[in-house]
Amino acid sequence: MNTFNHVVQAEFSEVFEKDYKLKGNWNKDFFNNNNPIVLELGCGKGEYSVGLARQNPQMNFIGIDIKGARMWRGAKTALDEGLKNVGFVRTRIDLINSFFAQAEISEVWITFPDPQPKKHYKRLTSTRFLGYYQKFLKNNGIIHLKTDSKELHDYTKALVELNKLETEVCTDNLYDSNLVDQTLSIKTFYEQQFLQKGKPITYIKFKLDIHKTLEEPKDE
Repeated sequence: MNTFNHVVQAEFSEVFEKDYKLKGNWNKDFFNNNNPIVLELGCGKGEYSVGLARQNPQMNFIGIDIKGARMWRGAKTALDEGLKNVGFVRTRIDLINSFFAQAEISEVWITFPDPQPKKHYKRLTSTRFLGYYQKFLKNNGIIHLKTDSKELHDYTKALVELNKLETEVCTDNLYDSNLVDQTLSIKTFYEQQFLQKGKPITYIKFKLDIHKTLEEPKDE
């Protein structure tokens, strides 16, 4: 990974309570263009980041994960295919505000995260994490959640409804709907395992108002 120019592995001391050098400069210094930037959080092997980059050469994509061994697969695929519009960052997601500046990101994909059934504040769609995203998303930027966890899907749907965020798409069984397109048909390693077990895949797409103070659903 250290030999890949499209992979950032910042030292903890570079980002803890301070801004990383690329913050606010990803278009200029990393991608060398002014195209919109989309994040995939908890990208694992990077299947979604790479798949989205293949489909959308007019956009930039960054996969983020703490597990370097997993991320290597996606980074290597991007390198082998000569994809210039995708990069990877190895870091903890709770340090994400050290990397991206206000309105620097257009969309966020969250693909099959740990649903954190006992600790709602660790869920990547909790008010805690949405608060992080509000600091770097463009106003009404898109959040996508694709998961096999009905509990996480229902929690996210309840949070979105409580806070009157605009929902664009919501389904508790993606592949039993008419919503599947080229983008939603990209499958991660974990998604393929869940499908083989017969688990329905859920999907919700909503806009995040960066000015709104968010509330947790009351049953949490």
